[in-house]
Amino acid sequence: MDKKTAREIVSGTIRMHPRGFGFVVPDTLSPYTQDIFIPRHLADNAVDGDRVEVLLLDPGTWEKGPEGKIIAILSRARKHIAGTVRSLTRHREAIAHAPILGTTKYLTVRIPNGMTVRVGDRIIAKVIEWGDEQNATTSELQHVIGNINDPSIDIDAAVEEFDLRSGFPNTALEEARAWEKKPGYKGGKEREDLMNLECVTIDPETARDFDDALSISKDKNGHYHLGVHIADVAAYVKNGSALDIEAKARGNSTYFPGKCIPMLPEELSNNLCSLIPDVPRLTCSALMTFNAKGDVINSRITRSRICSRKRFTYEEAKAVLDKKLKSPHEARLRLMVELCTLLKKKREERGSFDFTLPEIVILQDERGQPYGVKQIEYDITHQLVEEFMLKANEVVAIELANRGKPVLYRVHEEPMEDNMIEFANYARSLGFKLSKKPKPHELKRIFEEAKKTSHSHQLSIAFIRSMKIAQYSPENAGHYGLALEYYCHFTSPIRRYSDLITERLLFDEEDPDLNPEALATHCSEQERISFRAETSVKTLKKLRLLKVFLDENPQRVYPAKIVRIKHFGIFFELVDLFIDGFLHISELENDYFLHNPQTQQLVGERTGMKYILGQTIHVRICSIDLIDQEARYMLISEQPRKSKKNAR
Repeated sequence: MDKKTAREIVSGTIRMHPRGFGFVVPDTLSPYTQDIFIPRHLADNAVDGDRVEVLLLDPGTWEKGPEGKIIAILSRARKHIAGTVRSLTRHREAIAHAPILGTTKYLTVRIPNGMTVRVGDRIIAKVIEWGDEQNATTSELQHVIGNINDPSIDIDAAVEEFDLRSGFPNTALEEARAWEKKPGYKGGKEREDLMNLECVTIDPETARDFDDALSISKDKNGHYHLGVHIADVAAYVKNGSALDIEAKARGNSTYFPGKCIPMLPEELSNNLCSLIPDVPRLTCSALMTFNAKGDVINSRITRSRICSRKRFTYEEAKAVLDKKLKSPHEARLRLMVELCTLLKKKREERGSFDFTLPEIVILQDERGQPYGVKQIEYDITHQLVEEFMLKANEVVAIELANRGKPVLYRVHEEPMEDNMIEFANYARSLGFKLSKKPKPHELKRIFEEAKKTSHSHQLSIAFIRSMKIAQYSPENAGHYGLALEYYCHFTSPIRRYSDLITERLLFDEEDPDLNPEALATHCSEQERISFRAETSVKTLKKLRLLKVFLDENPQRVYPAKIVRIKHFGIFFELVDLFIDGFLHISELENDYFLHNPQTQQLVGERTGMKYILGQTIHVRICSIDLIDQEARYMLISEQPRKSKKNAR
């Protein structure tokens, strides 16, 4: 941007970080397309989701990209705010921690006559006046959800805090129940009978909505015939119906530990649309033929009727492949592994990034109290399902584009150059050889190298953080992470509204007044809200788990890996638990530490003690504050890591 336009004013929506800074996403009609960084001291009193006006700062002051200053708040994202009471005053007021205000501001809550609150109560308050850097936000208590010491209300509190739609309106429920009274519904005449195919589903153990099934065979020419069969939600959720209006408002299902807030009522999501074994179901099938190299040589998409023969969990499918469990479907599973291996090779050749990160599942009792974690490895069964879903999504996107349809693309733009430079510095500090501005083939190489080291997990996380967020768009910008030119979402219509729209587009049932741009923005926004709600509950559950560990053994020592180093301290991750922590520079060894941003190190001036990325340290939990949702740690002294100069 040249100096002439540097001081322009841009309107958009602000996304706030808990530490007080934010990014403004320009409105879709704005000629300016880049997100604008807002430093904490220039955020005025904006909160997450507000529509704001931004004055762009002089480009000479920018560090990584465009920066700006909030000069006006056009509209507030909310009128109510969630918080947890920290203290009570003498004047019928409470001081509360409100996550949306960040960690540096607090909420003043007026308590109406006849209402009482206790320290630790989780509340919903009506905002009277938004504060700023000098003045607190003031509000009036509306109601108490429960106390922070009660884990059973964690999800209820998140539903209210993020304004999620939990219950369904009667009109939507009546429509769903009406479909249950039509067990013989065949979904129209133009439907292909694929009941003879040997279809199976492979899902997590806790899954209740099975929206995809797989079939596979191999002919005498060595060609693979893969069927990806997706629940035909569009056959039940008609455009403009009460079910459609509610599904659109939600945008997606929200998944909390142990509970799902579904996009569709259970009569559909867990029953009629779910591909339950041994029950005929209406589907949309992507039928693809691959040659021996893994290239698609033929494909077609049809409305169909199938019957799943078996519901596999990932663990069961893996046990069959490992010969620990017998199954009549073993040969089909091995064919799937064959084709998956070919597709993975094709993906590597085109430069796609493959992160096989394990998933951490929080184990909790009936009250929602965590007692442990379970690590689920991303094994071949997860990989084959992912590869087949990716290919079906790609084939559908190409089909719609060729037909000139208004596709809701799933786009993932290239990372900003500054972010790639920062990641390259990070990788080099871990010992990997990488150019200043790495190319995809270089990145692929170091991720392969990292799998043989203890840095694989943190390197993958650092790279994911350096990339832009994938979102929906009517404009095809390609998918950087998958290295695909065409990509959309098709395979999960039970839990994503975008996929339901894709089904309608495939069979010419879309709304004639469809506004792809507005719908893409809405689906992306709802996805972001669900992600933040899910993350908030997972974070609190992890803190509750650490509190259990602290109460059981206050002297317990935890191994941790340093993942980031700043001039003010070190960030680490507890090994095996994947829980983040922080130690301020004043809490390190008794020394004065100097920060080297090039080598990402802290070096003690007197002792030569060094803290470097990837280093294993040991910490002890000092305290857990559930109200402010913070954990404090103590460093356990270790054998000093000295620089060569001081070692001599």
